[in-house]
Amino acid sequence: QITFGSIFLGNVPVHEEVHRCAGQIYGYKGCIRDFQVNNKELFIIDEALGGRNVENCNVPICDYHPCHNGGTCTSDAENWFCECPKLYSGKLCQFATCDENPCGNGATCFPKSRRDAVCLCPYGRSGILCSDAVNISQPSFSGTDVFGYTSFLAYSTIPNITFYYEFRLKFQLANHHSALQDNLIFFTGQKGQGLNGDDFLELGLRNGKVVYSYNLGSGTATIISKPLDLTLNIHVIHLGRYLQEGWLKVDDQKNKTVTSPGRLVGLNVFSQFYLGGYREYTPELLPKGSRFKNSFQGCIFDVQVRTSMNQEFKSPGSPEGHPNSGRSVGQCKDSPCSLIKCRNGGKCIESGSTVYCDCLTGWKGAFCTETVSVCEPEHDPPHLCEQGGTCVPLPKGYTCHCPLGTTGIYCEQG
Repeated sequence: QITFGSIFLGNVPVHEEVHRCAGQIYGYKGCIRDFQVNNKELFIIDEALGGRNVENCNVPICDYHPCHNGGTCTSDAENWFCECPKLYSGKLCQFATCDENPCGNGATCFPKSRRDAVCLCPYGRSGILCSDAVNISQPSFSGTDVFGYTSFLAYSTIPNITFYYEFRLKFQLANHHSALQDNLIFFTGQKGQGLNGDDFLELGLRNGKVVYSYNLGSGTATIISKPLDLTLNIHVIHLGRYLQEGWLKVDDQKNKTVTSPGRLVGLNVFSQFYLGGYREYTPELLPKGSRFKNSFQGCIFDVQVRTSMNQEFKSPGSPEGHPNSGRSVGQCKDSPCSLIKCRNGGKCIESGSTVYCDCLTGWKGAFCTETVSVCEPEHDPPHLCEQGGTCVPLPKGYTCHCPLGTTGIYCEQG
């Protein structure tokens, strides 16, 4: 038998006393995946007390087991996704989903509480259950909702964008401070890799300025405008790139230019063109250098693009102007709350085309018309049954049915 004071993987700290049989000891170079002592698996990172100069191996994302709650990770050379158990949803299976999905028309069902759900409406739909059709000519984006989802539109991949492109668009900001802080306007690129060599193209707002960035695979080029003139109701952006040279013009500001680093001259992107936000829940799934924390808040319209100086400007999408998908996008200046009446002091909350009632304490349901039982988890204050006791409502108050081996008003005694 050997008793270890400490176990070292890879190398030994220089301050430790080590008995050497012969020669110099060199640190291990390579990857260690599994480590087991006496039939007990040790989790190399989670259980380590310390370490130095250790980084992740370049292995497929599924080897890091990103899926939560028993989700199964599936990957190929380019993409990965989590297959979630029945009661969970989200990119990483991180959400307890709706047991009985009341949402229609492909809406995303989100559990507002253990009892109530909110329907995050897809493009072209609105209402409590996303059952109402809505015509959208000037899309309105609502940023990131309280559930962590962004509003967005996704168009088909823009063809022939490799060596030349020009974009024109107009936008109108929502009337609150967060609309200027850290907001994505559009994005296309290789998502989820997080490497410096990822090709991408992005436009956004940060600290009241327009930020335009692109990466051709050998480093990121960025142009930052002067602060926006907030007295203007509508802002106009015109940007472009030819090989390594990029330029940006915002409103009546002077044209700004930049040259991308390295020698690469082509933008190789294969993802959809995302407007206003992105489908994924977390911005960490976008490449480094392209992580605006929030999606756009306001209206974006008259988006046009061309990939040759001899072409006419066209709207993105196939057919032209038609997105493939979207979420929580409304029509500019229209309020879905004008059609909803929340009861018993509930407040109507709108997020693009998504709308729901935020109920006062003691009320629940789509329109805040149902009372919360004293035994339900949402009740404030919560019931006091302990040690697995079952709360049973009475005409006045409640009682606790105690499990075997416990007693007392609240099953608090053994």
